Amino acid sequence: MTELSLESAQQVLDAQPFSRLVGARLTEFGKGAAVLDVEVREELTQQNGFLHGGVLSYAADNALTFAAGTTLGAAVLTGGFSIQYVRPASGRTLSARAEVVHTGRRQAVVRCDLYTVDDEGAQTLCAVAQGTVLSARPA
Repeated sequence: MTELSLESAQQVLDAQPFSRLVGARLTEFGKGAAVLDVEVREELTQQNGFLHGGVLSYAADNALTFAAGTTLGAAVLTGGFSIQYVRPASGRTLSARAEVVHTGRRQAVVRCDLYTVDDEGAQTLCAVAQGTVLSARPA
């Protein structure tokens, strides 16, 4: 497989209209890992001022898939994932940090820890996700 660069991976992310809407960006990509960041803003919060759980799920889904793409190739699809919210998310930035746990010929199992980062740089774990990503290449 030809390794994708961070720049080319960001172009793939930018091709997703929803990713552009939330302002997602890849800050790390390669060697079985990916980090996706989203700047927290009012439009992404729920009624109590916390980051909406759907935004956390979106970030986990994409981080899981991009991390798997570093081991399976660029043509991948999420097979499924679960997410556990461990505390309400508030801060300046959401950072979804995914790492491949196991990869085979056609699928990868990936874990993602989601942190919020405040104005002082303090990080708080707010959710944990794990999923299976499938190769979309013809068998």
